[in-house]
This record gives sequence, structure tokens and C-alpha cells, in this order.
Amino acid sequence: MTGILVLAGTPIGDIADAPPRLAEELSGADVIAAEDTRRLRRLTQALGVQPGGRIVSYFEGNEAARTPELVEALAGGARVLLVTDAGMPSVSDPGYRLVAAAVEKDIRVTAVPGPSAVLTALALSGLPVDRFCFEGFLPRKAGERLGRLREVADERRTLVYFEAPHRLDATLTAMAEVFGTARRAAVCRELTKTYEEIKRGPLGELAAWAAQGVRGEITVVVEGALEKGPEELDAAELVRRVRVREEAGERRKEAIAAVAVEAGVPKREVFDAVVAAKREAP
Repeated sequence: MTGILVLAGTPIGDIADAPPRLAEELSGADVIAAEDTRRLRRLTQALGVQPGGRIVSYFEGNEAARTPELVEALAGGARVLLVTDAGMPSVSDPGYRLVAAAVEKDIRVTAVPGPSAVLTALALSGLPVDRFCFEGFLPRKAGERLGRLREVADERRTLVYFEAPHRLDATLTAMAEVFGTARRAAVCRELTKTYEEIKRGPLGELAAWAAQGVRGEITVVVEGALEKGPEELDAAELVRRVRVREEAGERRKEAIAAVAVEAGVPKREVFDAVVAAKREAP
């Protein structure tokens, strides 16, 4: 019989949030694949658990090379437990490759649900939670970051991002540029930890706040684009939407036609707004 792959959520801050089943899996697994074996040792010590199986590292640098080894163990009947530093494996953490490989071999995959920075931040943000999308980490390079943000400039669902503290200033500034300074957002810092902080406000204000320097693990939640009726879309907004589509790769003619449909106005009105904006540009 083949084994079973268990994805286990680990605390994102407070060790008391560890699910009860996590201790059972740590002591009963044949193989424990950990993103950081040192952090795994600290976790097991805090939980008072003695791992019963072999411990191997499984992180971004060796994920591709180690996956076949773990699949072989699973095929041989092993119970393999996958844990990352915090939260659920596969969610912006190692795990996807192993899950995909196990599924391809018809190996059972299950999970020990645990804390999630995505859902915790979303719930605490004060922003709509009925529909949302997780965008992970934005690109490090400024141009690529702006491009990625422009792809979701008109996304109606609430957006959730992870970000490194030293890039938060640049990210919020880019968000304010693409989404508008008035778009509501929440910066969730050090969730469930001693210095937890939820900073809510318009993107323009949050960017100014972040410029002073921010520390800790960061999750950013951004309000989705608001639906606007035709009467609310002025010429500047029509031009902005055309520009976003052009920068995403659409030809101007197609971009103008698409924006006209979105806004419920004649194509000529959008075309005239684009031409006027071009004339006024310095």
C-alpha cells in the first residue's frame, strides 16, 4: 500500500494556536519534511513532542531535488508530514511540487488545518470578506511590481498580499499610484504575536506611515475596485482605464472599445478623452 502525505499548519505567531493533531502527526510520522529543521526543533520542544521519524529539510532551494525522494518514500508506504515555518504549506511556502507529484502518483494527500495569515488578516482588516483573492508576494523590481498591480487594478474582490517589511514602503506607494490614494487597505503586522498591529486607512496615508520604517511579518489587505456607474466615470478615469489595458499589452483600439463597454458610453467618448489627455500631456 502507498503511504499518505499530510500537510500540517503551524502557528503564525502564538504557539498556543497549534492544532492538537499537529503534535500527534509530529510524533507519528515516518518522515518529517520541514522548511527549516531548526525551527522545527523549537516547535517540537515547545509542544513537548519527540519526533518519531526521520527529519529532512524541504525548502525553496532543494524542493525540486528532494520531491522525488519524498514521493519514493510515499510510494513505499511512508507517512510523510510536511510543515513550513508558519501557516499552511503550499501557500507562498514549499509544498506545491510535492502535492502535485503525489497526486500524479495517486497517493493520498490530506491536511491538518492550522493558522493562516491570509484568512486572519482578511478577517481583521475590516474590508469585505465575501469574495477575495490571494496575490502572494509582488515582484521585487519596481516595473514588474507596477505591471502586476495594473493587472488587478479593476479587480472587484478584496486583495491579499504578503510583503517583506523593507519593501512595504515601495509596495504601498505603488499601490497608491495604481489603485488610487483613497483606496482602503489594512497592513497587518506580527499577527497573533506580542506586538501585533493592524494599521487601517487609505493607501496614501498608509504609504506615508510605512515610509518611517516597519518591522515584522507583513500581510496587506486591499479593498477591491468599486463598481462605478457611467455617470461616475469622468474623462480622467476613462483615460486611466485605457492606459492600464495598454500597459497590460492590449492595442489602443481594443482597449478603448473594452473601456467603452465597461463604462457604458460610446467608443467615441473614450477616444476623445484619450486624445485630449495626450494633447494636454507635457
